[in-house]
Amino acid sequence: MNIRPANASDVSAIVAMLANDKLGQLREDYRDPLPEVYHQAFAKIDADPNQHLVVLEDNEQVIGTLQLTFIPYLTYQGGIRAQIEAVRIHADYRGQGLGEKLFRWAIQQAQSEGAHVVQLTTDKKRPEAARFYEKLGFTASHQGMKLHL
Repeated sequence: MNIRPANASDVSAIVAMLANDKLGQLREDYRDPLPEVYHQAFAKIDADPNQHLVVLEDNEQVIGTLQLTFIPYLTYQGGIRAQIEAVRIHADYRGQGLGEKLFRWAIQQAQSEGAHVVQLTTDKKRPEAARFYEKLGFTASHQGMKLHL
């Protein structure tokens, strides 16, 4: 199994994984052909050096994905935060430790980029995800808030 940067030909497989859960079904529009907005979003992500959209593949089949974003800011003496988003493992491959493999990769990347913290948010409707993150050493140290526009 291999973790590599996503490319344009991976977009459909990534969106299929994002749409394949109870929350993703409500917000994603996975169909064939895939709506152009996904390809446009990929182009923006791919052009931004602070974005790292990766896939986990097995025998050239995309079976997982994760987006790692580096956020430079003034606090922490010009520190860097690493933000993990959109982690998914294909339904046929869950329960094999592959999500942990993706997270270990992301944490190592954050360390090598000099980030002082790795952060993420998780939907309260996914308590099993929170337990998974806690097992990896993440703590619920802050209360996150969102304003959907």
